[in-house]
Amino acid sequence: MNKPAETTETTEKVGFWEVLGSTFAGALGVQSFKNRKRDFTHGNPVHFIISGVIFTACFVIALITLVDYLLP
Repeated sequence: MNKPAETTETTEKVGFWEVLGSTFAGALGVQSFKNRKRDFTHGNPVHFIISGVIFTACFVIALITLVDYLLP
C-alpha cells in the first residue's frame, strides 16, 4: 500500500538556471554525469541549442573586445 515517493529530479523539467549552469559547465568541460543525464532525459534540446549559441556569441564578442583593448 505504501507507494514510493517520486523524487523531484525525475518529475520536474530542467529550468532556466539549470540550462544556464549546464551550458557553462559544458563549455568548460566540467559537466557532471548526474547533470548530463538529467539534461538528456528531461531537458528540451532547443533550450540548450539556443543557450549554447548565445553563450558562444557572448564569448566571441568578449574575446574580440579584450584583444582590441589590449592591442591598441
